[in-house]
Amino acid sequence: MLRDRDRPRLWRAAFAVTGWAALVLQYLLMAGPADGWAVVTRTVQYFSFFTILTNILVALALTGPLLKPTRPLARWTASPAFRAAATTYILIVGVVYHFMIAPYWSPEGLTLGVNLVLHYVMPAAFLLDWLWFTPRGRLRWIDPVKALGFPLIFGVWTLVHGLMTHWWPYGFVNVDELGLGRVLAVFAGLLVCFLLVGLALVGLDRAFSRTRRDSSAPAL
Repeated sequence: MLRDRDRPRLWRAAFAVTGWAALVLQYLLMAGPADGWAVVTRTVQYFSFFTILTNILVALALTGPLLKPTRPLARWTASPAFRAAATTYILIVGVVYHFMIAPYWSPEGLTLGVNLVLHYVMPAAFLLDWLWFTPRGRLRWIDPVKALGFPLIFGVWTLVHGLMTHWWPYGFVNVDELGLGRVLAVFAGLLVCFLLVGLALVGLDRAFSRTRRDSSAPAL
């Protein structure tokens, strides 16, 4: 019979493999038969998608707990602040894809399967991981503010890289078509969403922590 302590390891192992496999397949689909400089260009573009970067973080967060606790990756990914930040990022990935990208794009074949994994399966799996297996009561209200650093860096890179190459990872950040002002407004709106989702996770963390303390308190 499956023991309680084995459940998170089995869950994380299954979705770590799923996440890494989808990431590798997505890279192979993007790189295609290209060679030489084209491979370098497509590799840079691959790592210029917030979806890819976030799914890498999630795959690392699922892999870390499977290692010895003394390993650097295990210690880093065990941080409740890191796991809450990764949850925030991957939830935004799923929501933005569903409402802002999916209605205007119809992938097929392997591309469709990979996109379903990266944009739906992994967000759901990691949210459940955070709800079921992450220790409670350790998040601070400042943590969601600190977590904005990652999307901020991504936004700066997207603008710098896009203005240099005129390649944009998403239509809603295409400065050439929308103009810099509208794209900056989109980025600002997304940062607000990141902050709100992060704060909601802190609120849930504290509510769950109080509920657990109340349920474990001895009756008078």
